[in-house]
Amino acid sequence: MLKLAPKVFNPPDSLNDPRLSSAFSRRAYGNMSLSYGNAEGALDNRKNFLSNLNIDYKDLICAKQAHGNNIRYVNAEDKGRGALAYATAIEDTDGFITDLKGLPLAIFTADCLSIFLYDPQRPAISLIHAGWRSSKENIVSRAIKLMQDKFHTRPEQLFAGFGPAIRGCCYEVSAEFKNYFSSGLVERGSRLYLDLAGVNKQQLLDLGLRGENIFDSGFCTCCANSDFFSFRKEGAMSGRMLSVMMLR
Repeated sequence: MLKLAPKVFNPPDSLNDPRLSSAFSRRAYGNMSLSYGNAEGALDNRKNFLSNLNIDYKDLICAKQAHGNNIRYVNAEDKGRGALAYATAIEDTDGFITDLKGLPLAIFTADCLSIFLYDPQRPAISLIHAGWRSSKENIVSRAIKLMQDKFHTRPEQLFAGFGPAIRGCCYEVSAEFKNYFSSGLVERGSRLYLDLAGVNKQQLLDLGLRGENIFDSGFCTCCANSDFFSFRKEGAMSGRMLSVMMLR
């Protein structure tokens, strides 16, 4: 029997919160994208995966991810956008926030980092797609600023979780990346590597999140390509994993 990936948020027990559902899929659940890889069966894959979370796949809120830093507040009118057809997804968006129950936020990745933010005080959530370009543009800062403006979120009370992503062990980049990032870069010999999770963790810490409130799944999509899709490893035909988050 297929098992869900580990919970995005690990102990302490305060995060065993019945108001929150969050998870990411593995390769075993199949391609979740309607626009990348072999999309045949993607809707059934979503349905099968989300049924474990008691989420209706027809309710997903999806984006036409653009590797930018646009964050969108979503409400009941957005429910189901992109769920059944890519054409109906929300344009030019790489992250969502909401404080409304029953709205399942969706992000699709195959090396990029999915970032889960949870404010248990409101409660409110954010789900973010963070590749290197979005990380360079500090997309987590945009998301948290919007949460502060709309929900009066306090960063020190936020919890953050990282899904699977390509890591510093595998993500070789060019020397120009030294101009983009002051953290998260690793030099080995004459080669330079980027750790997306490391970059975003430092950005979260700089914003005031507590280190003990940041949880990392630790998976490298390239190293663990048998378990996760990886664009760097597989190329243009790579499928996508689904990260999902919803308030109950």
